[in-house]
Amino acid sequence: MSLVYVTNKKNGTTYVYESTNYWDKEKKQSRSKRVCIGKLDEAGNLVPSKRLAMPPAKQGPVPSTVMKRSFYGATYLFDKIGELLGVTADLKACFPESYKQILSIAYFLILEDRNTMLRFPKWDRTHSHPYGSCIPSQRSSDLFASVTEEAKNRFFSLQAKRRTENEYWAYDTTSVSSYSESLKQVKYGINKDHDPLAQINLALLFGEESGLPFYYRKLAGNISDVKTVKHLLADLGNLGFSKVKLVMDRGFYSKENIDALYQNHLKFLMATKVSLKYVQEELNKVRDNIRTRANYNASYQLYSHTATIDWEYSQKRPYKGDVIEGKRRMYLHLYFSGEKALEHENRFNALLDRLEAELVSGNRKAEHEKQYAKYFEITSTPKRGTKVTPKQEAITQAEKDYGFFALISNEIKDPIAALDLYRNKDIVEKAFGNLKERLNLRRTAVSSESSLEGKLFVQFIALIYLSYIKKQMS
Repeated sequence: MSLVYVTNKKNGTTYVYESTNYWDKEKKQSRSKRVCIGKLDEAGNLVPSKRLAMPPAKQGPVPSTVMKRSFYGATYLFDKIGELLGVTADLKACFPESYKQILSIAYFLILEDRNTMLRFPKWDRTHSHPYGSCIPSQRSSDLFASVTEEAKNRFFSLQAKRRTENEYWAYDTTSVSSYSESLKQVKYGINKDHDPLAQINLALLFGEESGLPFYYRKLAGNISDVKTVKHLLADLGNLGFSKVKLVMDRGFYSKENIDALYQNHLKFLMATKVSLKYVQEELNKVRDNIRTRANYNASYQLYSHTATIDWEYSQKRPYKGDVIEGKRRMYLHLYFSGEKALEHENRFNALLDRLEAELVSGNRKAEHEKQYAKYFEITSTPKRGTKVTPKQEAITQAEKDYGFFALISNEIKDPIAALDLYRNKDIVEKAFGNLKERLNLRRTAVSSESSLEGKLFVQFIALIYLSYIKKQMS
């Protein structure tokens, strides 16, 4: 084999051939075969022919180095719920960098109920989830701290727009106990779980028709229910909500709150005390004749009556230094339940038995002194000892309202429709149960304000999924 150089006279290019001698058996003579292997460049170096360039070798099968099994069923369900409710889209719009991590932790909280974030790495190894990677405990703390108030409020606003415009929103609060001494809003107050600990209060707004939450607010533990309404109204205004309709229990009742609801042109349904003067005035009109067949409802097994009354409205105007007064229309719904009357009577008689036993035995308690004087005539002599005589007039007066309860509204005229709506308010209480038990919110379990805000938000996202599943399953 030898190299042969041939120069093209037209363009002056020198081509290089590989010449091979071989024996031709047919012609019985020696011959040569030339194959062009390239050409010479200006420096005299060989430039190989493209025709002879070897194609890249095809890659063969690569042996697997990792074997993994992941559960995907629940993830698929949650993904579809997120699409249906717009939760995924709204989170992506508000938290473009971290929405997948938020969803993954929410999925974890639902599927691994009552477990802390320390278990997430183990859960990640066996479950498919939106983020697709492990989120260690420290990383989750950083995520919680990154949740801003602005982004959170934007999410509330986007979710509220997806709700029915004419839907009533149930509003309620609960307490979350805490051992922390570094959280500013942890204060001693009325603990609804009866824990002897300081607490924060958590307010929640729920759509009664959708069965879904879309707003919450963290409040100081020493703020009473009645004082939270002004925070709610301020937030509703800031979030741009209009045509709001609220359902609240009697713990939120005060004249100032009712005036504020009228002032903000909000529709409401609220429980109220039967002992209030204007309720007593209407109740005295129907006390003896409310129990008629026409007023009876078989579903609830009670009697109802509605009266249209005038609410004495007043509004202070600090900038003018005066007070606007006027009348606003209100519907007062009165109800009588025989079952509730019997329950109240039994409880009251048990109280009287206890008070009388304390008086006769001489084991009086300081906190009961007012009740002793109100319901009993007490006489003591050296020979006969203590004699206790019931004050029947006072007892009858206390018993006269047993079985009655009242609701007020500035929109709903029908008493049974109002009661239906009010009874549905228990979805908020059930949601608080889910938050505390399944989503591990019985204690705050964080040490910084920013981490608490973020943790509450992620637990709120998980609550949306749980609430939707519960409604569909029901």
